[in-house]
Amino acid sequence: MIYKGKAIRVQALGDGIAEMQFDLEGDSVNKFNRLTLNEFRQAVDALQAETSLKGVLVSSAKGMFIVGADITEFLELFRAPEEELRGWCLEINRIFSDFEDLPVPTVVAINGLALGGGFEMCLACDFRVMAESARVGLPEVKLGINPGFGGTVRLPRLIGSDNAIEWIAAGKENGAAEALKVGAADAVVADERLREAALDLLKRAAAGELDFRARRQPKLEPLKLGNIEQMMAFESAKAYVAAQAGPHYPAPLAAVKTIQKAANSAREAALEIEVGGFVKLAATTVAQSLVGLFLNEQELKRKARKYDKDAREVKQAAVLGAGIMGGGIAYQSALKGTPILLKDIREESIRQGLAEADKQLAKRVEKGRLTVGQMAEVLNGIRPTLSYGDFPQVDLVVEAVVERLEVKQAVLAEVEAQVPGEAVIASNTSTISISRLADSLKRPQRFCGMHFFNPVPLMPLVEVIRGRQTDERTIATTVAYARKMGKTPIVVNDCPGFLVNRVLFPYLAGFTRLLAAGIDFRRIDRVMEGFGWPMGPAYLLDVVGIDTAVHARNVLAEGYPERMKEEGDTAIDVLLRAGRLGQKSGSGFYAYERDGGAKPKKLEDPRAAELLGPLVRETGELDDEEIVARLMLPLCLEAVRCLEEGIVESAAEADMGLIYGIGFPPFRGGALRYIDTLGVARFVELADRHADLGPLYRPTEQLREMARQGRTFFA
Repeated sequence: MIYKGKAIRVQALGDGIAEMQFDLEGDSVNKFNRLTLNEFRQAVDALQAETSLKGVLVSSAKGMFIVGADITEFLELFRAPEEELRGWCLEINRIFSDFEDLPVPTVVAINGLALGGGFEMCLACDFRVMAESARVGLPEVKLGINPGFGGTVRLPRLIGSDNAIEWIAAGKENGAAEALKVGAADAVVADERLREAALDLLKRAAAGELDFRARRQPKLEPLKLGNIEQMMAFESAKAYVAAQAGPHYPAPLAAVKTIQKAANSAREAALEIEVGGFVKLAATTVAQSLVGLFLNEQELKRKARKYDKDAREVKQAAVLGAGIMGGGIAYQSALKGTPILLKDIREESIRQGLAEADKQLAKRVEKGRLTVGQMAEVLNGIRPTLSYGDFPQVDLVVEAVVERLEVKQAVLAEVEAQVPGEAVIASNTSTISISRLADSLKRPQRFCGMHFFNPVPLMPLVEVIRGRQTDERTIATTVAYARKMGKTPIVVNDCPGFLVNRVLFPYLAGFTRLLAAGIDFRRIDRVMEGFGWPMGPAYLLDVVGIDTAVHARNVLAEGYPERMKEEGDTAIDVLLRAGRLGQKSGSGFYAYERDGGAKPKKLEDPRAAELLGPLVRETGELDDEEIVARLMLPLCLEAVRCLEEGIVESAAEADMGLIYGIGFPPFRGGALRYIDTLGVARFVELADRHADLGPLYRPTEQLREMARQGRTFFA
């Protein structure tokens, strides 16, 4: 044994060949944490000391090669002074360079995933052999940073600047075939032949059949592009990447600039340029928010997996209500392998639900993600029915009928009599209290909420709502089913509006009050889209449906009259009376027309402004910052209340619910991280300046105490 640690071991295989194998003790995957990086230094030192060394094979003892850096450890480093972080990065890069400079050929056998630092390890090797199922990539831009272990230096010199920019700026994973095509891999073999093929290539290189020094040399030199070629390549790339990334995500464009700046430098100087760019991005609030988002996602997955041990398997599902929502639920269930009954009392609704499923499947076939045969198989997993004949075999039913308490209660009581006693019944209600709905049931312990968001195939979130009498096995079974459907479930406690709609409607209340203050809705939309929302509040209301919004507003006003009850008509009341329901009716705040595209085209409509004119109670000028404050303060404060009241268990779940459910700008990290970024004390002060606008704008006592103590929602 040449070297043995807790993450890396280096052993002699004979004939001067050594194998450096990554196998992080006590973890299911390999990652570059501090332990692994320290041992990497020691392993390289040990290899440098081997006088009889002729070649090094790099491999993994796990099902994946290396999934990247351990971001949980490095988050603290991101907060370190710039020079400290720079010094740490340069020290790590020295290890990679020392490995790359070994006087013998190096070959890596890539299995599973090699991402971020894991792929940068592969780039430091002379030859790369990939298993057919393996995937590689540099996803750092998704965390708001750039590669920091040599990715922007080695990859462009290996596969060309154009390909490297595409890989790095998109941050996507790439399959073995694509890697071979562009030159990121030298060979692709069947999974079971990976080690054998990599070892064979290494022996050929050690014997002189393959010139490893010639393969290594381009990575040590400047990019082979003339000045005019560089200008053409980089300027066009910067324009395209900037347009794709948008103004709120600086990392993709910064990566292009880093590659361009280092193009005329040899390896060591180029690595210093990369580190400089990395350090600059790591200090941004965008990086801190996106890293926080990544950690929140891991927390959500961990919590959801905990329910698996108590869950009953859902072998047969059913959905009641076969409109677009019911059809979307049926499609998602069947697509992910759980057959489902699609029941309604009207054949027309069943046809509509099946048409929705067919439309979604046709899109996947068109994009090459399903074959026609697979589409037929999924459709066969959806059985339309007008009766309860097959319901005695159902394990879980999702009720998705009209959003009216008495209708839902009647349907729920009816279906309860048709399913086995252990079956779970879940309501897709978006606002009505689960505990109130359960009043009509004999087995309320088997009942919960399962709130999908529209459109079901695209929206990742499912709120699983625990009623007053819901038991834990019901929650566990529903969470497991949601996960099997490919969704991200968040368990919340019952209240009007639950988490997402409860937090959204104070934001929309702030919007309608701005309209009453004489601010044009089109300007508000532009300001909030500039803030980072995918659509402004007026456009959002049109997409949701004005009638749906009025119903949800009324439910919340009944539940929280001191904060959410409106005095007199608001904009959505006026539009509802005028029959302007939004996209579904062709007009709302805006007008809409179908032009053959996937979604209606939004058009300005002066009639909306005329209808809303009489609502204006005051006039005055507000700057963009004030518009943002008047919308974001009530939203964030309601998120705080949900956390304090235990509606949601953690700040991570609250923030992820808003990002996944209503498109809260991801680069801002969620409502509670947004408060942290502003500073809790500053946020409270801002809220106090707006307290005369009403209870929606008044901080809670717990939040004031946090401000006094200097505490934050996220450590």
